[in-house]
Amino acid sequence: MIVNYPLEKIFRTVLKNGGLFADLYYESSRTNSIVCDDDKIEKAVTGTDAGVGLRAIANFKTFYAYGNRSSERDVLMLAERLADAVADNSRATIAVDYSLEPRVNLGVRLSPDHIETARKVAVVREANAAARRVDPRIRQVKVVYSDTSKELSIANSEGLLIQEDRNYTLLAVQVVAAEKDLIQTGYEPVGGLVGFEFFDEVDPARVAEAAARRAVQALEAREAPSGVMPVILSSEAGGTMIHEAVGHGLEADLALEGLSVYSNQIGQTVASPLITVVDDATIFQKRGSYGYDDEGIPAHRTVLVESGVLRGYLCDRLYAMRFNGVSTGNGRRQSYKHHPIVRMSNTFIAPGQEDPATIIRNTPEGLLVKKMGGGQVNTVNGDFVFEVSEGYLIRNGEVGDPVRGAMLAGNGPQVLKSIDRVGNDLGFGIGTCGKDGQGVPVADAQPTLRIPEIVVGGTARK
Repeated sequence: MIVNYPLEKIFRTVLKNGGLFADLYYESSRTNSIVCDDDKIEKAVTGTDAGVGLRAIANFKTFYAYGNRSSERDVLMLAERLADAVADNSRATIAVDYSLEPRVNLGVRLSPDHIETARKVAVVREANAAARRVDPRIRQVKVVYSDTSKELSIANSEGLLIQEDRNYTLLAVQVVAAEKDLIQTGYEPVGGLVGFEFFDEVDPARVAEAAARRAVQALEAREAPSGVMPVILSSEAGGTMIHEAVGHGLEADLALEGLSVYSNQIGQTVASPLITVVDDATIFQKRGSYGYDDEGIPAHRTVLVESGVLRGYLCDRLYAMRFNGVSTGNGRRQSYKHHPIVRMSNTFIAPGQEDPATIIRNTPEGLLVKKMGGGQVNTVNGDFVFEVSEGYLIRNGEVGDPVRGAMLAGNGPQVLKSIDRVGNDLGFGIGTCGKDGQGVPVADAQPTLRIPEIVVGGTARK
């Protein structure tokens, strides 16, 4: 849409009182959401939103204004209001010519907007029925389906002009199982930067069954032991730990401001030589992928840690300017109502060489984590605590009884340095990452990993 705007005039208006840089972000989005709860469709909602956001960077600070009216006159008025907030002696060179960059083909074959609501409701009902069939102890099933279609355009004072269409599809199932006074839950989300063709390969019933079995198994599981022990993180656990305990600390706004345990560590050994950490927004159809970031920078594959050595941080335009660096294509925003900040995309530990089964056989005693839950991380010192949603005891190199109530507590850099076995597999998890009041779609992943010693908090009586 903004290809027809007088872009040079808009940016001259924004920067008339000085500034280093300005950009314009236009977005039109449509979201469909269907919720099944208590065995019936509780909600089927469609919402649309559209608007523009204008940003100026002056004195290495961000000034931002947005509105949901996007006519040329409205955008120029917004530019005038933003200019009134900017006072900087620097003067940016403003581009005169704007040519549209080629669109990136993100591979969507069936836009959810072109799928009738009845087919989406059928997916939800199928998942609901499948979960309830697993066990009579299942008391509650909640199934959430959502799809979002975004059309966005970005232009800036340096002459950039891009357009991109993004389609996100998500299915999440939460199950509650109960027996006497014991209540346990299971949760399984799937989705990505993909259209409705996602369900050609993903069976909603299998997703629901996974959540239901996790809840039922927790009813039957023994209480987890506590103490310091070896822990194997299965690739099925997803990359929650790498995202929370490591990834956020490698974002430039934290790392370059001294708010990360990884500050001033580039070139230093921060992990085991078996560990390589990558953030890659180019992976086909993953939830954290895109063609261009929300500042118009092409998606990148960024190696953050290579064979244990810290190589760099994730960066957006602002921090690239402040620290004479280069954006890694990680400037992201929730919507036109939010200015871009440094965010992860698809973050993972690269696979190693070992067979996962061999790693388990070579671990006489310990805990196998099949699914991680939520947790808390202190990015300044790297300390973390995470829940284990699905875990098993390891006895004599074999997977034993399931356990419930386990927690993992440790320090991100210390754990990374201690990892001594890395599998040749790779398993992805998905989520919506919250930071500074914004949420963006992400994915994270890891291979099977062995931590020789970590504190496990459990509820079993000694």
